[in-house]
Amino acid sequence: MEAVATKKQRTERRTDALSKERIVETAIEILDTNGEGALTFRALTTRLATGAGAIYWHVANKDELLTAATTAVIVRVMAEVNKGAEPRDAIRAITLGVFDAIDAHPWVGALLSGEPWQSAVLEIFEGIGVQVQALGVPERAQFDCASAIVNYVLGLAGQYAAGARLLPRETDRSAFLATVAAQWVRLAPAEYPFVHKVAAQLPEHDDREQFLAGIDLILAGIETLR
Repeated sequence: MEAVATKKQRTERRTDALSKERIVETAIEILDTNGEGALTFRALTTRLATGAGAIYWHVANKDELLTAATTAVIVRVMAEVNKGAEPRDAIRAITLGVFDAIDAHPWVGALLSGEPWQSAVLEIFEGIGVQVQALGVPERAQFDCASAIVNYVLGLAGQYAAGARLLPRETDRSAFLATVAAQWVRLAPAEYPFVHKVAAQLPEHDDREQFLAGIDLILAGIETLR
């Protein structure tokens, strides 16, 4: 009887260690550390000390795993939104949560922008849509309003994804933007008057604050529809 009990305990421990949740969490760790190119089933089997067959039992391929990892990150964002918050505050919390998630996990931006109607994007769209309804927006305008916010977020995701591909993670942000600002200043003032005017603000501007300012502008427009 003792041998049977021991075998059962080992089976339970192994099943827990190889749950889909554990595989997804390990995938997220690999993605955060070394990027999408490092996520292979060989890397997973090494990290989890198991065979590929055990992983394939839970996820069919890398695309499915990437989708699951992205969804897991976004579901956490949605879970952290205060359920009792006012609609405007909830929309700001959702969008800022996604912004912070993309900042913490650069690969998320690439995956969100690469497949617009995957489950992670639908989580965002549903969360925003419910709050747009709660704002009292007329039904005929709800789809457009929710889409405007989500598309703004996905635009940021694409921008972050492009930056992650082009620039090493250790790039000094202020120094890089100062170089870009210097290039702007060298442009002909008559052709680029606005660019010349804002060039000095570029190196030290806060991406998060600027992102939220955009959300507030969209919300201000939406509120005129009520």
